[in-house]
Amino acid sequence: MSQPTQQPPYGAPQPYNPGPAPAQARNGLGTTALVLGIIGLLIAFVPLLFWLGGILGLLALIFGLVGLGRAKRGEATNKGVAVAGTVLAALTLVASVFMGIVTVMAVDEAVDEINKAVDASAPKEAGAAAEKPADATGGTEDKAKGETLAAGDSVVYDDDVTVTVSAPKAYSPSEFAIGHTSGNKAYQVTVVIENAGTEKFDSTLTTADARAGEGGVEAEQIFDDTVGGGFEGTIAPGKKATVVYGFDAPADAKTLTVEVSPGIFYDSSQWELTL
Repeated sequence: MSQPTQQPPYGAPQPYNPGPAPAQARNGLGTTALVLGIIGLLIAFVPLLFWLGGILGLLALIFGLVGLGRAKRGEATNKGVAVAGTVLAALTLVASVFMGIVTVMAVDEAVDEINKAVDASAPKEAGAAAEKPADATGGTEDKAKGETLAAGDSVVYDDDVTVTVSAPKAYSPSEFAIGHTSGNKAYQVTVVIENAGTEKFDSTLTTADARAGEGGVEAEQIFDDTVGGGFEGTIAPGKKATVVYGFDAPADAKTLTVEVSPGIFYDSSQWELTL
């Protein structure tokens, strides 16, 4: 005899199994790679910040590769963004290396130019300290470095710049002359600079001073319509420039010591001139 089957009461709740929840997409690394790639590529072209662009590019490359791995495993949905970030990262690294090379070359060139400028402006000592014009026998008489020169003697520097001072010549300053004292005597001294070197010589910084008599009192420079102008501009190779200076000396002075310096990087030389 069969038994009746018991049915659950009508309307009784049934158990519900929702199943596993879908995994949440992790797109942060791909997006980060894209942002860092864009910023790094812009910075990489700044000469002094190329290294920072390289660092950002390296980080972008790492994040981009990891983001691509997630996309392949289905853990991320922004594969295109990760690919773009990776490509930009690679371009950033290439740009950083390129700008690094360009910057290093530019710095080396600048250093070379600075070294050349320093070498060109290095102090130049008198090479043949002083050279006297050829005598009747055709020879030359060299002065020792630091020795006082006589009228007509020349001093030759290492860059083949030659300075010559003439014998003093008495003259009468004009009534509007500056630097002449009544009762003193005025003298003209001619200074010649010859450039026998291979480069232009800047004569602007040439100075000429004088002292008079055994006491070495200052012989003030005279300025009027005939004397007082100094050297100006440059002297081309193979050329020379001449300037006439005026000096005011006591009436009883027997000598005039003239000191000439071709520039701040040159040794000065002295000429002992008889009045």
